[in-house]
Amino acid sequence: MDLLEDLESLQFEYGMRQEDRILVYLLGRSRGLMINACAHAIFFCKVVRNLRESLQENQSSSPLSNEFHHLDSPDSEELKVGIIGGGQLGNHLARTLLELVPMPAQSLRISTRRPEVLDELKELGIQCFYHNSHLAAWANVVFLCCLPSQLPNICLEIQTKLQKTCIVYSFVAAIPISRLKLLLNHTSILRPQYECAQDFVNVWGTNTEIIAALQDPVILRATCPYSPAGGITLNIKWLEGVVYAALNICTARNTVTPQALLLLNEVFLSVHFKDCEKNSASCPMFQPTDFVSQAYVKNLSEKRSFPWFDLTTVQLKETPFSQHLSASTVLQQHLTYRYYDSFGISLTQV
Repeated sequence: MDLLEDLESLQFEYGMRQEDRILVYLLGRSRGLMINACAHAIFFCKVVRNLRESLQENQSSSPLSNEFHHLDSPDSEELKVGIIGGGQLGNHLARTLLELVPMPAQSLRISTRRPEVLDELKELGIQCFYHNSHLAAWANVVFLCCLPSQLPNICLEIQTKLQKTCIVYSFVAAIPISRLKLLLNHTSILRPQYECAQDFVNVWGTNTEIIAALQDPVILRATCPYSPAGGITLNIKWLEGVVYAALNICTARNTVTPQALLLLNEVFLSVHFKDCEKNSASCPMFQPTDFVSQAYVKNLSEKRSFPWFDLTTVQLKETPFSQHLSASTVLQQHLTYRYYDSFGISLTQV
């Protein structure tokens, strides 16, 4: 087939009208959006899984009880992920999570109107069925990969089944997060927002499988939240939402403030570059004022947990972390290197 690769008659554009050829870039953009969506979901799931494992190892229970006690008990420490929607995105997402997080098949389930077409996923050990409320009650993380027209009914089905600690991760671009909050009556929601440039260098490839693409250093660098390569950029408020979601996971376990900060430093800031060795004081470390106001910190006892954060508000408004992140290029670099490291890219490859 390599002998035929350069034959014009076998190219996708062959036979297209000249005025239609300018739309070919949409293929690259569509593929780029799919790769970005899967990459960021993988990073998020790795963060949650690693944090849950660290909490299990370093459990520091407060003598004070609160409304979150036992909501996220360590009885079943394995992260449970549910996907609503078995179309192209849901299918690719399931495969990449299974392979690249990686996570066991029994910890991943899909609810879709047509589970009978997902035989290949079933053969991998993934449960596929059509019962949205059952999936929502079971999962720690629920990915919404449905059509916008389906979302209101889905939200109606699952809103009473979601636990307070369950994080809903929405890929339904047409529905803003404020509307989703109302539909679900839920505050633990993440929604990545992507912006596509009209002119871009297509680094996303064409025929490579998504899993293989996510193991390519060039493609992975283009998915980094701070990278403009590939013409697709991610609203950095998503990254803020991920960090505050991690804080909520600590709060749900009654983790006291100093221990929560240590865990966040371990999860997000554990990858360093050479300058850190020369000047350790320049290496960023999270402080309480990075997440809550100075006035709140004055009344925040070291024996208490952080407050519960509304993730929708975090992604819509300015926060103390917004200001800290935008002002600290060193912190941005550390988070970037942590992102690369989660996919196995060393700093020498960056």
